[in-house]
Amino acid sequence: MVSKYATATATLTLALACAQAAHAQQTPAPRWDYAGDAGPAAWSTLDKAYASCGAGQAQSPIDIRAARKAALPPLAPGYRPSHADVVDTGRTIEVDLADAGALVLDGTPYPLVQFHFHTPSEETVAGQAYPMVAHLVHRSADGRLAVVAILLREGREHPVLKAVFDNLPARAGARTTLPAAFDAAALLPAERGYYRYAGSLTTPPCSESVRWHVLKEPVDVSKGQIEAFRARYRANARPIQPLNGRVVEES
Repeated sequence: MVSKYATATATLTLALACAQAAHAQQTPAPRWDYAGDAGPAAWSTLDKAYASCGAGQAQSPIDIRAARKAALPPLAPGYRPSHADVVDTGRTIEVDLADAGALVLDGTPYPLVQFHFHTPSEETVAGQAYPMVAHLVHRSADGRLAVVAILLREGREHPVLKAVFDNLPARAGARTTLPAAFDAAALLPAERGYYRYAGSLTTPPCSESVRWHVLKEPVDVSKGQIEAFRARYRANARPIQPLNGRVVEES
């Protein structure tokens, strides 16, 4: 026979476990930033889940130089027009896509789920940074990530991105819906040569095993478009990370 004491203890243990689980669900992730006490140098200390930001050996972004020529497959994303929401995340402007097509890598489709911006460009080429970069984030059915980075230079107004910058949310945490379907294919440069390397997320938790593809040809955006983004986020780029013996391949 189970004693009343044992029953009461089991009930209390269950109640405590439920309370702890509820507290864990309500506790927000540690605040990180691009400067100050919560800046990149401190990311790995803010939470155990962010340990890779300091201990990882395949971190992004990198400075691309001395890339090795390789017979890489053509980068031919099968993008299509999609419903799109523009979101001010509090750290960048992100465009969430509902059904935008996919990038196929080694026979596996990686659907395009969103793209967002950094200024200056996080990746550099032989030490040269660009005013901005767009990161197109793809996720396979089993959760693997692949990113296509498009370097953005000051030049002509980008007609497709005009819809994004004309419909920025009013404040951080808000979102707006673009009035027409967004076709990510129109973001890509005419030449699709690229650099390829194994890296990580450039924000906490800095998870590794991200497949990176940095397009070699930059794309024009206007001074006004750059300023529209920098009015929200003056600098949101993680510093360059050590290569640690990784090979960067060039198509």
